[in-house]
Amino acid sequence: MNGSTGSDLMFPFKMGPFHLSHRVVLAPMTRCRALNTIPQPAHVTYYSQRTTPGGLLITEAVSVGDRGFGFPHSPGIFTDEQIHAWKAVVDAVHARGGIIFCQIWHVGRASHKVYQPNGDSPVSSTSRKISDDWKIQMLGGTLENYSTPRALATSEIKVIVQQFREAARNAMIAGFDGVEIHAGHGYLIDQFMKNKINDRMDEYGGSIENRCRFALEILSAVTEEIGTERTAIRISPVVDHLDALDSDPMALGLYLAAKLNHFGLCYMHLTQPRYNARKVKKEDLPSFHDCHSLMRNAYKGTLMSTGGYTRESGMAAIRNGEADLISYGRLFISNPDLPWRFRLGAVKLNKYDRATFYTHDQVVGYTDYPFLYLEDDKRGRQRSKMISNEGSLCLRSAL
Repeated sequence: MNGSTGSDLMFPFKMGPFHLSHRVVLAPMTRCRALNTIPQPAHVTYYSQRTTPGGLLITEAVSVGDRGFGFPHSPGIFTDEQIHAWKAVVDAVHARGGIIFCQIWHVGRASHKVYQPNGDSPVSSTSRKISDDWKIQMLGGTLENYSTPRALATSEIKVIVQQFREAARNAMIAGFDGVEIHAGHGYLIDQFMKNKINDRMDEYGGSIENRCRFALEILSAVTEEIGTERTAIRISPVVDHLDALDSDPMALGLYLAAKLNHFGLCYMHLTQPRYNARKVKKEDLPSFHDCHSLMRNAYKGTLMSTGGYTRESGMAAIRNGEADLISYGRLFISNPDLPWRFRLGAVKLNKYDRATFYTHDQVVGYTDYPFLYLEDDKRGRQRSKMISNEGSLCLRSAL
């Protein structure tokens, strides 16, 4: 835990070099609104709507290279045009006093040939495909089975490590405050770490040490490029999304926590399963609480947690010391002023429309959710100023 001045979602927190005014974080969420892999003006609106002074936002997952895509209309950060478009987003967030990290990823085998250059096979730690229990969204909105991947040659792994380094460098050029490496949810890094996926016989397969080698090499490259205080990582040892199973997730999590302690990262983002692939609630998963508790005790830095939290459960997690920060996804999609509503203790929250989560409309389901009070931009800025380091004092004077 880097620094705390209270035990509430709305209390300030010192996260490395950043002074956060509250603990409510915009979670990284794929939204499929980019065009030709380039963020649009709607991205500027979307992220600035959800900005508060001293509040932390994490972008949707952003591909490190042209083979890293697995969703329609998702963005990258490996061309000058992409970097320039992201800079407009960052500038808008900074203009409102916010802090924004770029989540960088590679989907690995969680893709289809239509998303790959020249219709090639996706790459992974393995040549085994994701089971047909899972479906991938195609460009036209239909769902199909994932393509069979090609296992990366050992020599190719260094190329992807370098792509993560360059993506972090590009994020700094765009003005981001830091990057979050996506190492969970069954995507490429997780495909190396989980032994129910990784069947390699080289130095990147077999033991926990070998399976985590790829992730740690990426961390080393990124921290060397931009510094540890601007680097974070997201992991999900217990989550079985996209067949990402491990025979001993607690051992994997504890090994990662011990290794991450040596880096002195800005934060570790731990994903809890709301439901696993078998539709079992997280409260009924015997390894859920054990893994979280063990990792909380083992990891010495700032811990961010996510996974179906409400205002009440988020408050409890902070008060009980289970996490330092809580990231919100669906609630932040439908409530652009979520920190303000949480501060007020507002019972009224906009309901989210899951049908519009992954559409390509630049407005509907993206920037059209109403604010609690007046919706015009000027009033939005006035509300944002009230969620500042003064916190409750500002709120009392407003009421």
